[in-house]
Amino acid sequence: MRGAPVIDPRSEKKITGPIIRLHPDDNVVVARTDVAIGTAVPSEGWTTRSQVPAGHKIAARRIARGEPILKYAVTVGFAASDIEPGTWVHSHNTEFREFDRDYAHARDFRPVQLLPESEQATFQGYVRPDGRVGTRNFIGILATVNCSATVVHKIAEWFTPERLAVYPNVDGVVAFAHGIGCGMEMTGEPMQLLRRTMAGYARHPNLAAALIIGLGCERNQLQGLMAQENLSAGGNLHTFVMQETGGTRKTIEAGIEAVKALLSEANQARRQTVSASHLCVGLQCGGSDGFSSITANPALGAAVDILARHGGTGILSETPEIYGVEHTLTRRAASREVGEKLVERIRWWKEDYSVGRDVQINGAVSPGNQMGGLANIFEKSLGSSMKGGTGPLMEVYRYAEPVTAKGFVFMDSPGFDPVSATGQIAGGANLIAFTTGRGSMFGSKPAPCVKLATNTPMYQRLTEDMDINCGEILDGTATMDEMGQRIFELFLRVASGERSKSELLGLGDHEFVPWQIGIMS
Repeated sequence: MRGAPVIDPRSEKKITGPIIRLHPDDNVVVARTDVAIGTAVPSEGWTTRSQVPAGHKIAARRIARGEPILKYAVTVGFAASDIEPGTWVHSHNTEFREFDRDYAHARDFRPVQLLPESEQATFQGYVRPDGRVGTRNFIGILATVNCSATVVHKIAEWFTPERLAVYPNVDGVVAFAHGIGCGMEMTGEPMQLLRRTMAGYARHPNLAAALIIGLGCERNQLQGLMAQENLSAGGNLHTFVMQETGGTRKTIEAGIEAVKALLSEANQARRQTVSASHLCVGLQCGGSDGFSSITANPALGAAVDILARHGGTGILSETPEIYGVEHTLTRRAASREVGEKLVERIRWWKEDYSVGRDVQINGAVSPGNQMGGLANIFEKSLGSSMKGGTGPLMEVYRYAEPVTAKGFVFMDSPGFDPVSATGQIAGGANLIAFTTGRGSMFGSKPAPCVKLATNTPMYQRLTEDMDINCGEILDGTATMDEMGQRIFELFLRVASGERSKSELLGLGDHEFVPWQIGIMS
């Protein structure tokens, strides 16, 4: 069954006309704007038989029932009935079913051609004692369990902008609370995952210091967390147990005093010039539409390719949202071992984690994705995977594992954005790049988030939330390569301290959401 590798969608050619042809072998085209019934399309030789919303597919020739529907020359579904040229193609006449894919591990691997060190871009970052580089300078307060969530929030809330005004080099005091830590499995992957996530935040280069606060009787015992993750209290890491400290009020007071004592040293941090090789960008998409695979996602991929040549790292995640096109990544893997790691994660999702569940890896995408023109998960995955660019897949990580490889890597995670981004940040991402077609309102801490709009109408409605309008590619005012360069330059500016739109709006205080994979009891 057909399933060729995704082509590089970049082109110097500007997009014009009512429809967009993505590949010569495609049997569908995409409506660039809303297309009325009876619209002549001379370039294809037919007239539309349906009204077609912008971003949706139109049959470019007769597609027989059962025949693969090809977009970017990749199978994104099968015709549920005979479809005539000029007909709207969407979930009503598209069937989702499995098809064979050739993983061809590492067959198309090509190493990244790194730029000479003298030509690599730089940004202004915070160099930490272990050599890692931060893009922000926060103090973080982590809860081991939901029972200490109120305490960590109350401590953080005490440090208002007015009280922090005398510490201009500190970006803020932020609480990282969550809803688990007790009533869960005491051993095994669920607990290991939670502790791995917490430790990744406690050690994050965007934190100058951290407090970890537990209740005392929870399953995620503070002592167990510290031992598993080789964390040691003292210096810039302080710990409190509420049942030992004297309860809620006394723990809040003790936490406030501890942060006060840490602020002076945190304020001594100064930005300095560092190589772009220290940038580690988590790649996210949410509220996707039919233009995601045409504008913002491949443009972000172009930026990731640039970043890789400068020695930096891009982390693609959201395992359910590469399903169906994972073979386009395994073929670019650095080795068979790397490719098989990715396939093993896909199989775990399909054969163990989501069996019999009504989730998107089993076919259906969200109502917003449907309205935006995406018929099923195969089509969504086609666009989602493009965020990683066209370079080699250097490594595959489990959720929240420390990312050490350079270039394009993958981290296993759900498609739910806060959970996925939390894993990326725990792994070391010091910046998040988030594409959206419908208009996702996401932000994160301690890693700043930049948001990339797929189309101009949405960008104009939501300008306060969007950092870049990749819809200019559709409008014919920018090429893919130009947009990729703009995004890369935005990375450097935000990493150097420029505030993203989500930061200006104050987003990120409630987006720490560790992946809950185990049984609750």
